[in-house]
Formats: sequence, structure tokens, C-alpha cells
Amino acid sequence: MEIGAISKPRFEFRSFGQCFCEAHKRMARLSVPVPEKVWERQSDEIYIVSRANDINNTKIRDGKMDIKTFVQAVDGLEQWNPLMKGEFPLAADVLRNEVFPAFMVEMPELTKDNYTYDEFIAMVEQHPDLAAVRVHKQRFGYMVNDTICEVGNVLINGAKVVTINSESTEIEDIRKTIADVGLEGVENINYLQAIKRVIGMTKKPLANE
Repeated sequence: MEIGAISKPRFEFRSFGQCFCEAHKRMARLSVPVPEKVWERQSDEIYIVSRANDINNTKIRDGKMDIKTFVQAVDGLEQWNPLMKGEFPLAADVLRNEVFPAFMVEMPELTKDNYTYDEFIAMVEQHPDLAAVRVHKQRFGYMVNDTICEVGNVLINGAKVVTINSESTEIEDIRKTIADVGLEGVENINYLQAIKRVIGMTKKPLANE
């Protein structure tokens, strides 16, 4: 696999907790050299989470909205595909036909033709079943067993958690990586689930709390 290359949909293992120190150490030592641009990356994003939805993952970065939808789980690994991409201001028809249906909640009244980022966030904050969550990511990239890997320090509305992942088109390569870095038996949790747990929308702990 090549980092940054477009390929067939990948499967992913990811988990969240307070510390994956030993697994991080092993991942770093087992990694082949990776491009300098993925040594360390930082980003600020807004995730829109819904009480009614665990299959559509919506985030906003640099004024652009990206929605991915859950396709299937195979051997405990998740596969996601792009569902929608858009840039603010968003047309009311896009919100009506694509965005709010992905949240699976009651549609707010739309009285304008287009909505800016601030107007959209205001609608989300006023909705009883939605939340706009600030997420800052500091990610360190690796490649183990031909799988794209990372360890990240993540701030979810200011609460710090750690994430670790391995993704590939080949399930067996991910399984080998999970075993090699010592993550067998650790729960697979995606960003959507982790954020809902941290903000209290879902009453479950993270993997290694």
C-alpha cells in the first residue's frame, strides 16, 4: 500500500484509551520508513454526532463537510465508504436530502436557500439529538506489515485520549499487525463511537480506561 494513494475501500482496526504506550513503542520499531509528511500531522475538526445514528460519520475540516457511511464489518474490522462531500455555504436541498437524513433525526425548519458554517452549527447546537464536538488530532504515522498505522493524541472537547490504528485492504495484514504490536483482544472503536462515549452520549467506557 502507498500512504495517500486512492485504492479500493480499506478495512480498519482502531481503538481509543488513555495509554497505548507499549503498543506504540512496538509499532514504531516494527514500522518501515514512511514519508516525512506523515511523521507528524495536526488538524482541527468538528464532528457532528447524533443520538440516533452510528453508521454515518460526519466531520467538518477547513470549511468542508465529509460524511462516510459504514459498509460492513468482517472479522471484527470495519469498512467505510464516502457518502457525501460538501463545502460551505451548503444549499438547503443538500441539508434536506443528504445531511440531516444521514443523522437520522427530525429535520429542522429550513427557511433559507443556503446556510453558512455558523448557521449550520447553530442548527446543530439547537437540536436535542445532535452535538457539534471539537476534535484536535496530533497523529504519528507508521507502516507495519504493509498496513497504514498511526498513534494519535486526540482532544475531544478538550478531553485528551489516545488512539491507535491499522488499516489496509487486506484483513490478514491488519490481523498480523494487531498481534505483532500487542493489541489482540482490544475493542475496535471508531471515532464516532469514541466521541459519543467521551461526551456522555453513550454510556460505555473506552478500551483501556
